[in-house]
Amino acid sequence: MRVRPTGPIVPSSNIQGNALIVVIAIMAFLACLTLGAVSMVRSTAASWESQISREITIQIKPDDNLDMEKALTSARDIALSFVGTKSGQIVDEAATARLLEPWLGAGLDIKELPVPRLVIITIDETHPPDFEAMRALLKAQIPQATLDDHRTWVDRLVSMAHTTVLIGTGVLLLVFTAMVLTVVFATRGALSGNRHIVEVLHFVGAESTFVANEFQKHFLKISLKGSGAGSALAALFFATAGILQSHTIATPQTDQATALFGTFSVGALGYIGILATMIIIALLTTLTARFTVMRTIYEIDLIRSDPGRTDSVQN
Repeated sequence: MRVRPTGPIVPSSNIQGNALIVVIAIMAFLACLTLGAVSMVRSTAASWESQISREITIQIKPDDNLDMEKALTSARDIALSFVGTKSGQIVDEAATARLLEPWLGAGLDIKELPVPRLVIITIDETHPPDFEAMRALLKAQIPQATLDDHRTWVDRLVSMAHTTVLIGTGVLLLVFTAMVLTVVFATRGALSGNRHIVEVLHFVGAESTFVANEFQKHFLKISLKGSGAGSALAALFFATAGILQSHTIATPQTDQATALFGTFSVGALGYIGILATMIIIALLTTLTARFTVMRTIYEIDLIRSDPGRTDSVQN
């Protein structure tokens, strides 16, 4: 006697299941894409803030009775005498001319124009110097010198970064909400097409937990396929964008995109977030399937006990 191989209680693939895989894959891709974009903007804004707050600038305006080179050296020494400064660099005439080249053209002779000269001081971000005392001492020793600690730009940049991250987080929450609603309704729609299977199993005496577990395993496979495909596409998108950016780093288009958006890399935490999103979507779909099956069995028992409640249950 040969025992016929048993098939799965729930059909392994049907129209509803395939459609649900596509829906979950699309929502997972959008959620992971938004999560990666928020992570990328946040890291880029933090990099901008760190670069600006790491340096201060001393500007010295030219004067007829001023020895510019001596004033630059004196300003650098005064700044480095304060605790919290690391190094100082005098921007020479060639570098100053290159800074002005986009506006005044090439071949500029700095000595012919009253162009201010700069001294760049690198500071300790964790223990910055006393800017007010440094500014007062520079003004007393070199009246033509002014200190710019970039505090105004840092405050604006921090506000912009926080606003951008807040907007991105809001978009991420909206995408997750849409994903939750889409997955819930798509799962219920797929289960409605298999309601007869639940009824047959329940009528022949199968326990509610057994029926729920069977459907739960079925939809877990579907959700893992869909969320895995969407998450993999999102990870592949960021990886491909990072590779293309690294190979075209010298082009003007890439330089502008890098200056505005930073590197197209979400880092290890970003990929961990993509993996976590995939798991959350799979668990959400699985729990929705379980609760829907249990509610379907409850409705079947309610109708059997009182056939007159059929309309109210369906509504």
